[in-house]
Amino acid sequence: MVIHSTALNPGLLSKTHDCAGHTSVWYANHNVRSFAKNVHEEHKGTHRRHILGMSWSRLGDRGSNHRATKQAPAHPHDIKSNLCPVIYRTFLPTTMLDSTTYLPVLLGFLGVYAAASFFQATRTAHKLRHIPTVGSSGILTSYLDAFKFFFHGHEIVQEGYTKYYGTAFKIPIMSRWLVIISGPQMVDDIRRAGNDVMSFDDAVAEGIQTDYTMGEKIRTDCYHTATVRSPLTRNIAARFSDIRDEIIASFSEIIPAKENEWTAVPALPTLMKIVCRTSNRLFVGLPLCRNPDYMELNQQFTIDVVGRGQIINMFPNILKPIVGRLVTNVSANLKRAIGHVGPMIKHQLEQDAQQGSDWQDKPNNLISWLLEDAKEHNRTVEDLALRVLAINFAAIHTTSHALTNALFDLVANPEYIEPLRKEAEAVIESEGWNKLAMGKLRKLDSFIKESQRMAIGAISMNRKLMKDFTFSNGVTVPAGTHVAVAVNASHMDDHVYDDPQVFKGFRFVDMRDEEGENIKHQIVSLSPDYLTFGTGRHACPGRFFAANELKAMMAHILLTYDVKLAGDSRPQNFWFQGFSSPNRKAEVLFRKRAD
Repeated sequence: MVIHSTALNPGLLSKTHDCAGHTSVWYANHNVRSFAKNVHEEHKGTHRRHILGMSWSRLGDRGSNHRATKQAPAHPHDIKSNLCPVIYRTFLPTTMLDSTTYLPVLLGFLGVYAAASFFQATRTAHKLRHIPTVGSSGILTSYLDAFKFFFHGHEIVQEGYTKYYGTAFKIPIMSRWLVIISGPQMVDDIRRAGNDVMSFDDAVAEGIQTDYTMGEKIRTDCYHTATVRSPLTRNIAARFSDIRDEIIASFSEIIPAKENEWTAVPALPTLMKIVCRTSNRLFVGLPLCRNPDYMELNQQFTIDVVGRGQIINMFPNILKPIVGRLVTNVSANLKRAIGHVGPMIKHQLEQDAQQGSDWQDKPNNLISWLLEDAKEHNRTVEDLALRVLAINFAAIHTTSHALTNALFDLVANPEYIEPLRKEAEAVIESEGWNKLAMGKLRKLDSFIKESQRMAIGAISMNRKLMKDFTFSNGVTVPAGTHVAVAVNASHMDDHVYDDPQVFKGFRFVDMRDEEGENIKHQIVSLSPDYLTFGTGRHACPGRFFAANELKAMMAHILLTYDVKLAGDSRPQNFWFQGFSSPNRKAEVLFRKRAD
C-alpha cells in the first residue's frame, strides 16, 4: 500500500487519494516478450487477443535525477521493438495478421485514430494557448515530445519547474495536454479545491482507466476508501501479531538464506510476494493469504491494471471504449477472485443477515470492515470481491516498491545498518513487536521517509478540472484540463531541502530533534514540502498501515539478516512516463544472522 504511479505511495490503498508512489509505472521488457508469447499460446486460433502479462508497477517512484536510470540501451530499444507487435496482435485476429485482405480495415482504423487524435489535440491546445509549453506546441510536432516523455518525462518536468516555478506550464503526453504546477501557493490551491471543482476521482479514473481495468463501480461508488481510512487503520494494533507472524513465515519461506553463505535474491519480485502475503494476512487471514493462485491473481491484477490502463491511454477518447473492451477482462479476474474469497464473503453476509452485525466469532478482517461502510446494494459477493481486488492493487503495488527502494538504499549506504539495527534491538527488547514499538523506531521512520523523498515520480496529486479554475496567482485553467504537481522537482529543490541530491537517512529525525517537533516530520505527516502521500482531504488513507508494515519488514530484515549489494553501486531505477520504479532484475545478497 505504500508508502506511486508510486511512492511511499505506500498507501495507495484507495484510488480516491493521493499516494505518491501511487502511480509509479515500470515497464518490464522481458514481461512484454513473455506477454506476447502468452497471447499467442493462450488464444491461438481465436479472433481476439487479450493483454495478460504486461509488467508495469506503481509506488515507490524514485525521483532523484542523480539516481535516475540512464537508459540502458537494452531497455528502451527492446520496449519499442516489442510494444508495437504486442498491441498489433491485441486488436487483430490471426487471419488478419497473416493476410493482406484486411489491410483496408487496418488503414481505416489508423485513419480514425489519426483524425480523432488531431481533432482532440487541436481543440485542447487552443484552450491552453495562454499557458507556456515545455517542448513543442505544434499539433503534430507535440506528438514527438509526447514520445520523448515516455523515457525522459522527469527531465521534461524538471525543465518546466526550473523555467516556470510558481506558475503553470504544459507538456504533451500521448492522451492529452497535461498542465503542471509548482510552489506551495498553487499546491495549497489544489488542496483547498473541492472535488466538484478539481476531481481526483476522475483524474485517476482516466489515468489508469479504472472503468475498463477495474470496473466502473470503483469510480462511481468508492466506499472502500472509508474502509481503509477508518476500520482498517483502527485495527492495525489489534492485528499486528498476525502481521508479524506472516512476516516471519513469508521471509523464511521465500528467502531461505543460510548463516554461512550469501544468497542472491531478486529484490522487487521477491518483496512483492512477501508484501502480498503479509497484507492479505490482515485482509483475508489464513490459509487464503498463502494460497499460491490467490497470491498470483493479486500480483498479476496489480500489474495488469497499470499496464492496460497505459495502453488505453495511447488512444484518443473516441477510441478508448473500443480499446478498453478489447484489452481488459475484469469479469475473468473477478470470477477468479470470487473462487477464492467468495465462500468467506457469502458466509459473513449470511451471518450478518441472520444474527446482525455483531455475531459471535465474527472475523476481524477486511470483509467485516467493508461491510461497515457498504450500503445494501453493495452487500453482494461480486461487489465485495471487487473491493478486495482493488485494495490489494493499492497495497501491493506501492508498498513493494517502497520496500525495495528502502532496501536498495540500505545496502548502498551500509553505514546506516548498525545504528538502525541497534535502535530496533533496543525498542523491540523494551516494547516487543507491536504497533507502539513501530512508532518508536524514529531513525527507521526517517530512513524510509528519506528513501521515499528521493523515490517519488516526476508528478503527483493529479486532478481533472470540472470547472474553469483560477489559481490564487491569477493563472486560469479551463474545465476538462488535467493538472498535476511537479513533486520530484520540489523534493530535489535546494530551497526546500539542504543537499537534496544527497541521501541522508537521518535527515528527518535530525529535523525532529532540532525543531522539537515529535510528530511533524514523521513519515505519515502531511506537508507541502513532502508530497509523497499528497495533502489535504485526498491524502493517502492507507499511509498508516503502509508505514507500520514497512517498518515491521525493515526491522525484521535488520534483525534477521546481513544484507549487502550484489553489484558495485545502488541499482539504478527505471523511468517511464514520468514515473520511476526499482530495477526489477537487481539482486540483494542475504545471509542469515546467527541466533
